Amino acid sequence: MTAELILETRDLTRTFGALVAVDKVSLQFRRGQVHAIIGPNGAGKTTFINLLSSDIDTSFGSIHFNGQDITDLPPDKVSRLGIGRSYQKTNIFPEFSCLQNCWLGAQSRLPTSMRFVRPARLYDEVREHADKALRDCGLYQRRNTVAAHMSYGEQRQLEIGMMLATNPQLLLLDEPLAGMGQEESFEIIELLKKLAEDHTLILIEHDMDAVFSIAQQLTVMVNGQVLETGSVEQIRNSKAVHEAYLGEDEDES
Repeated sequence: MTAELILETRDLTRTFGALVAVDKVSLQFRRGQVHAIIGPNGAGKTTFINLLSSDIDTSFGSIHFNGQDITDLPPDKVSRLGIGRSYQKTNIFPEFSCLQNCWLGAQSRLPTSMRFVRPARLYDEVREHADKALRDCGLYQRRNTVAAHMSYGEQRQLEIGMMLATNPQLLLLDEPLAGMGQEESFEIIELLKKLAEDHTLILIEHDMDAVFSIAQQLTVMVNGQVLETGSVEQIRNSKAVHEAYLGEDEDES
């Protein structure tokens, strides 16, 4: 049976003046899958992810998450619905410990109010969520380490941990392997495989070996448009994709 839809875009478009960065992109993302978006630099991949997370406004079209139109929602409400986001540049609090970073993510799920005194059980729940996020991202043993003192790969793990602390259903991952060495890349790939057991992942990544080892579905974007969507084998064997992207030299991808 085909997995149910978790996210759908309909004619999603973003323009910057005369530049059409994302051009009428209609895609469906199914629950429990890893769906990678690949393409050359300037293809519109990050702009597309920015639209999904509501970091930028949509010029035209719509986004539907679990059947709800979320096109015009602000980023905090999109996050509260269950969409987590990581960025190309690591987005953590370097002066805080791993636990404190994940605590902030978990605490962001508390109902907002002007009450400065909350029941102790709420903070117990925050601690539990933060600890679970650290376990899930593989940093529980480093929970008291200041983030600035960790390696780049560990900082990327921590960013994923902060995202997990918000209890997301869908993870938007923008080049999680960027700037890593072989060993760190392997660790993040293994982490993503583990996360895929319980989450839906939309992944932007230039490392094709990693993409082919993780993803079930691939979408190729070129010049802001969808060139082709299909299984790993379909994309591997697509002449159009090879001509537009996979056949390029490494330094041009």
